[in-house]
Amino acid sequence: MLGSNMLQAKKNALIMTAIVGIDSGSKPKPGEISLAHHGVLFLDELPEFSRNVLEVLRQPLETGNIHLARASHERHYPARFQLVAAMNPCPCGHLGDPRQRCQCTASQIQRYQARLSGPLLDRIDLQVEVPALPPEQLTAQTQGESSEAVRERVMAARERQMARGALNSQLSGKALEAACDLNDEERAWLAGVLEKLKLSARAYHRVLRVALTLADLQGAPKPAQPHLIEAIGYRQLDRMLKGA
Repeated sequence: MLGSNMLQAKKNALIMTAIVGIDSGSKPKPGEISLAHHGVLFLDELPEFSRNVLEVLRQPLETGNIHLARASHERHYPARFQLVAAMNPCPCGHLGDPRQRCQCTASQIQRYQARLSGPLLDRIDLQVEVPALPPEQLTAQTQGESSEAVRERVMAARERQMARGALNSQLSGKALEAACDLNDEERAWLAGVLEKLKLSARAYHRVLRVALTLADLQGAPKPAQPHLIEAIGYRQLDRMLKGA
């Protein structure tokens, strides 16, 4: 058992080094979160990473850089990346699947889902369940929206954001509040939802950013209640883990 624990600890240390970077002597090397700067970092089977590895993502997701402190010196690496992650709902992967019964116990599911801390979830704007498709949908030849059409809509939304002076992700809290310009009724409704879901102040601003982006994609001057409802609807893990 001791040997197994030591091997797991060594594996976790190697993964941590690969994610964060190497800062030894005169040859520092950036890790994956810096190599993904201005790009996408994809982490599959997210809960399978150790808690320490997951928690180290919090700083770069918040500030766009990673700070490594050593006894003799400090290093700062850029790390403004788009995090995309995937996970199963439970260890066996069948929780909620109508075609296959989940074999996990309640405690196993709880331990598995608890590997994602509240502060980390706060920093993940879109948390969406993707159910398994039935065979008839997999084999159907339905034509979806073209990438070109999506690109045009995204570029138009981006232009609206730049007209405000910055992308929505880069707006200060004050500028974000001004851009959303919620009325008293919308604020009261949103406050009630935040209280029910027990969302943090950080999650509140994340909801506003998503709602503002949804409004931009639709060409609306500012977010309305339907945009806020949709933005909150994307925080499925928050609701699931808090029983809301």
